[in-house]
Amino acid sequence: MKPRNQAYPIDIIITWVDGNDPKWLMEKMQYAPSTTSDDRASRYRDWETLVYLFRGIEQFAPWVNHVYLVTWGHTPKWLNNAHAKLKIINHSDYIPSKYLPTFNSHTIELNFHRIQELSEHFVYFNDDTFLIKPTKVEDFFNKGKPCDSAILTAISHKEDSFYCFSKHRAAGIMNKYFDSQKVIRSNLWGWYNYKYGKMILRSWMLSGFPRFTGIWQHHLPSSLCKSTMIELWKKEPEKLEQTCAHKFREMLDFNQWLFKCWQLATGNFYPRSVNFGKSFILDNQDIFSDALSYIKKQNGKVICINDPNDYVMSDEAFGEAKIRLIQSLDSILPNQSAYEM
Repeated sequence: MKPRNQAYPIDIIITWVDGNDPKWLMEKMQYAPSTTSDDRASRYRDWETLVYLFRGIEQFAPWVNHVYLVTWGHTPKWLNNAHAKLKIINHSDYIPSKYLPTFNSHTIELNFHRIQELSEHFVYFNDDTFLIKPTKVEDFFNKGKPCDSAILTAISHKEDSFYCFSKHRAAGIMNKYFDSQKVIRSNLWGWYNYKYGKMILRSWMLSGFPRFTGIWQHHLPSSLCKSTMIELWKKEPEKLEQTCAHKFREMLDFNQWLFKCWQLATGNFYPRSVNFGKSFILDNQDIFSDALSYIKKQNGKVICINDPNDYVMSDEAFGEAKIRLIQSLDSILPNQSAYEM
């Protein structure tokens, strides 16, 4: 049941893969990644924390309409498939057959609008993002607009190359259709909002350029409109099809950030504080400890626990880290939810 003041339904999409499923592994082995593909084990390994995302949704986001779990075809053994709000969506249910099978998360993301029953307003959660504090509808959509932080950034090639190229490509589409200075001048409240704190300085310093230099991304759940995706597929079908044709993630892929950037450029967003949540890339023990503390203290409403991009954990270190992360999440979400059998 949605709150009385909620005028429209808001769905949640979660993408998940069981990297240990022998049938999935067998199918994946039939396709060879290219030299530019991202086929790292960290893209598929299971931290066994998905249950806490569902517990967080039940406890901290009771306003949700439906929860769509998008998978290759497998589901967690503990999942209550009969839950009234839960909808299990296989890749074959909505992704065009010419792109299947796919092991490319970008292909999975770029086609969400094809899920027939999906609401116009939805929030996309990766399986490494968690709700850790009570939320309200207005944290994700306000006055019907997706909540986001409109902050310019200069894209650095020192960043992870896959994210770097995705940012470049999204900025390129923005610059193809929009004049950055006109966009910002027409919505000063959106681009220079007090909720961004010191990060306003980024936009102030870069707004003098004649083109979008890049958009800062928060690496947190994305508030998206189905109509945004449909519009961009109409405008740039060839570019999006090129990404979807890749069996694995490629450097020149577009990802869901393209839709977020489009919403910012068109003014279809509502400013949200940069303190809404935090993303942690587990490059070292200090960062990992900070992430666990952030969860236990519930410093924000959402958190992203991102597998390292370049630093590779040993199997032993991964096992220990997984136990500690589960313990931290369990400290704030100890009770079984109705999404569990």
